[in-house]
Amino acid sequence: MKPGRVLLGVVAAPHGVRGLVRIRSFTEDPMAIASYGELSDETGKKTYRVEALSSVKGAVLARIEGVADRTAAEAVRGLRLYVERERLPATGEREWYEADLIGLAAVGRDGRDWGKVMAFHDFGGGTTMEVSGGSASRHSVMLPFTDEAVPDVDVLGGKVTVDPPAGLLAGGPAKEAEE
Repeated sequence: MKPGRVLLGVVAAPHGVRGLVRIRSFTEDPMAIASYGELSDETGKKTYRVEALSSVKGAVLARIEGVADRTAAEAVRGLRLYVERERLPATGEREWYEADLIGLAAVGRDGRDWGKVMAFHDFGGGTTMEVSGGSASRHSVMLPFTDEAVPDVDVLGGKVTVDPPAGLLAGGPAKEAEE
C-alpha cells in the first residue's frame, strides 16, 4: 500500500435545516464511513467526526460534529473526507484500494500501451476505470472495471492488464492508433 491518506467520501449537499449532510461514500459499505473515527480534509489539518444516520438517494445521511445548521452544512459542501491509510483494513486476494491503482500503467493483453490509470468513476451502472495517455487511443478511455475488461492487477509490478470490450472504441483501437 502507498503511504498517506485515502479518500473515503465527499460531502455532496446539505439535507434539511439542522445541519445534516448527504455524503457520497466510497467505502464498500457506505454506512461504514463513520466507523473510521476522525476523518480529515485534503490538507490533513482539520478533522471531522461523522455520524452516519441512514442511506438516502445513493448517499449517506450524516451529521458532522460542529455542523449545526444549514448555513454550516452549505459551507462544507464539496468537502473531501480522508482517513489515514493505516486505519484501513488489509485487503484480501483480488482486492485493492482504488487509490493504489491510480498511476499504474495500463497495458493491453496484446502489449499495447493504453496509458495510465487516471481515476475511477461510478455513475450508477458499475465502476469504470479511466485510462489516458497511451498509444492505443488518443483520448481518455473509460473501461468497465470488471474481471473481463481488467483481467489482471499487479500493484507491485506497477501495471494493470486491460482487455477492452469489442466495439468500445469507434473503429477499434487499431484504427484509432493509425489515424
